[in-house]
Amino acid sequence: MGIWHKYSWVAYLAVFLGVCGHASSEFFSVLSGLKGPELSVWRFLLGGLGLITLALFFPNSRNLLEPFRECGLRLVWLAVMGVSLGYLLFHWSLDFATVPQVATMVTTIPIFVGLANLWLNKQPFTGAKIISGACAMVGVAFLLTDGYVAKLAGAGDSFIGVIMAMGCAAVVAAYTVMVRPIIGRYGALRITAITMFMGAVGLWIVVGLFWKIWVNPATLLSRTPGQIASLLTLAFWNTTIAQFLWIGGLAAVPDITRGSYLFFLKPVIAACLAVVFLSQGLTAWQVLAIIVICASVAVEAIWGWIRRPRTA
Repeated sequence: MGIWHKYSWVAYLAVFLGVCGHASSEFFSVLSGLKGPELSVWRFLLGGLGLITLALFFPNSRNLLEPFRECGLRLVWLAVMGVSLGYLLFHWSLDFATVPQVATMVTTIPIFVGLANLWLNKQPFTGAKIISGACAMVGVAFLLTDGYVAKLAGAGDSFIGVIMAMGCAAVVAAYTVMVRPIIGRYGALRITAITMFMGAVGLWIVVGLFWKIWVNPATLLSRTPGQIASLLTLAFWNTTIAQFLWIGGLAAVPDITRGSYLFFLKPVIAACLAVVFLSQGLTAWQVLAIIVICASVAVEAIWGWIRRPRTA
């Protein structure tokens, strides 16, 4: 089953829309005015509740206890690894590194997805994946270090932040590959809701114990209008909707490594957001980087069709 399967385009579209949701997460993280660990708790408590509510809305997803009968411990482990640890590292890294640096490292998720898929499922990198991935990473690195989000750049010990962001990319990629077979049995919405909410509870406990910050969602409305808007956007657009589309889409695509390469478009979408909302222009080099990234993703997406034998 290749990319041109009659239903696969829906899964790839879901992945792309999920990437669109992820593309603005650094923006709203900074605009919320909250620091890393506390922000992670706010985002995933509210976003996890949104996913649970969405799951309860559909009859096929309402039985949230059923998956625990077969793989309860595995679900807990995936929630702790992929959500509690992964997104703690993501938001915490923004306290040390700049937004472009974090975005650059997080965009390596497709590489880690391929490595995890190779390790767990023995699905090797093809030559096309290696070449297109390398070209896309070159474009990403140049685009994100050319200052298109300079207005949001922070300060701090960037090396620590970059390592945290790389750790986030690795554990989120591993979670994405490992959760796929469970989603195949119980559905994307139900499993995403379970793991995101359990991961949020784990974040709440860890941040409370080690940072002495016990987040109380009831205090949301006491914050400034700008903070409320940013937190709600992070929770319901960047988490509830984007996570469901990203994880569910990757679970449905024929080739998870190929599907994950759409994540390389994240900085391109973020650059467009910077142009629209920050009134920033793009340099000629930035435009060239965008072309390289989009071409790399396009070539990887149609590679199976290119290599398909032609009949007379």
